[in-house]
Amino acid sequence: MSQEYTTPVPDLEASEVPEPGAVTIVVPTFNESENVRELLHQITESVPTRLPCEVVFVDDSTDDTPEVIKKAAQDCPFPVAVIHRDDPVGGLGGAVVEGLKAATSDWIVVMDGDCQHPPSLVPELVATGERSNAGLVVASRYIKGGSRAGLAGSYRVAVSRGATWLTKSLFPRRLHGISDPMSGFFAIRRQAVTAEVLKPLGYKILLELAVRSRPREVAEVPFVFQDRFAGESKSTAQEGLRFLRHLIGLRTASPAARMIGFGLIGASGFLPNLLALWILTGLGMHYLPAEIVANQFGVAWNFLLIEHLLFRDRRLHRRWWDRAGRFALLANADLVLRIPLIALFVSEFHMGALSATAVALVTTFVLRFAATEALVYLPRRKSGGEPHRSRTARSTA
Repeated sequence: MSQEYTTPVPDLEASEVPEPGAVTIVVPTFNESENVRELLHQITESVPTRLPCEVVFVDDSTDDTPEVIKKAAQDCPFPVAVIHRDDPVGGLGGAVVEGLKAATSDWIVVMDGDCQHPPSLVPELVATGERSNAGLVVASRYIKGGSRAGLAGSYRVAVSRGATWLTKSLFPRRLHGISDPMSGFFAIRRQAVTAEVLKPLGYKILLELAVRSRPREVAEVPFVFQDRFAGESKSTAQEGLRFLRHLIGLRTASPAARMIGFGLIGASGFLPNLLALWILTGLGMHYLPAEIVANQFGVAWNFLLIEHLLFRDRRLHRRWWDRAGRFALLANADLVLRIPLIALFVSEFHMGALSATAVALVTTFVLRFAATEALVYLPRRKSGGEPHRSRTARSTA
C-alpha cells in the first residue's frame, strides 16, 4: 500500500502536518473522479470556519480520482490528504479503517464520496456528540426527519430494509439505539475506537464498529439520503455476498458461537458425503471404499465453508495446502477415534450402543473443533517466538 499525504498547495507534496482540526472527514473512494470535486466544494460551503477540519481521502481507485482530488484541493481552505492503497484489503470498510488511523482530530466523520451524504450535516453530528457526550453519532434515514429518498428503485429500498432488519435481529444488544446500522454516514470520537480490533469486509463499516468497538453512549440525527451526484452505485451482488459473509463472521466471533457454526457446517457435510456415496455405489464400487472416498467430499465441503465463514481472518497464518492437509487429517482421525471410544463406553461404562455412539460423536466433535482451531488456524510460532506470517501478505509501508 502506498500513501501520499497532501496539503492544499499546487503540487500537494507531503509537508509539515497542520495543527489538529476539530474534525477529520474520512472519505473512502473507488473511481469517484466525477464526484470528488463537487464533494470538496460542498464541504467548503457547508462546514463553517469556526469548526476547523481536515479531509482524508482513502482511495482504492483504478481511474484518475487521486489526480482529480489533487487539483480540487488547491481551492480548499482546509488540509486535504490522500492515501492511495495499491492493495484494497477489506474493501471500503478497510479504507475507512486506514482513515481512522490517519485522523488527527478528536472527532472523525465518515461519509461517502458520491455526495449522497450531505456535508451540511457534519457540524450537527459533532455538536450532537458534544451535547450528549456520545462516542458515536449516527446519521439515520429511519428516524423522524430522515429519508431514504436517494435510494434508486424499489429493489434497493427492499434490500436496504431487509439488511437493516437482519442485522438488528442478529445483534439486538450491540445495535440497541441504532436505527440505521447500514448507514455509511456517522461521527465517532477518535478515543472511542480501537482501529486494530476492526476486521472489515466490504462496505458496512458502521456495523463493524458497532459490534466490535461500540462506544457506551450513542446518539442519532436524521438525514435525507441524497441522489448520487454522478456515476453509478458500487452496490453489486458480489458486495451483497461479502456483506453476508461479514455478518456470519461477526456473529461467530465468540468461541461459543464459532463452535455452533462449526457444528452446523459439519452437519451440512453429510449432504455431499451421502450424494457421493450414492453415486459411487451406483457405479458399482464396494460400499467400504466408497464410504472412505465419499467422506472426503464431506471433508472438502466442510473445509471450504469453514475457511470462508468461520476463520476468514486467520487464513494468512498458514498456506492453503497446509491448512487443507491438517484439516483433512483431523477430520479423518475423527472416524478412527470414534470406533474405539464407542467400544470403551460400551465395555467399561456399560452404555448401550446408541448412547455410546451419541457420546462419542459429541466427544470427537469437541476435540475436532478445539484441534482445528489450535492446529490449523492459530498462528504457528517460529524459532524466534514470532508468529508466522504468510508470504502473500503485503507490507504496509
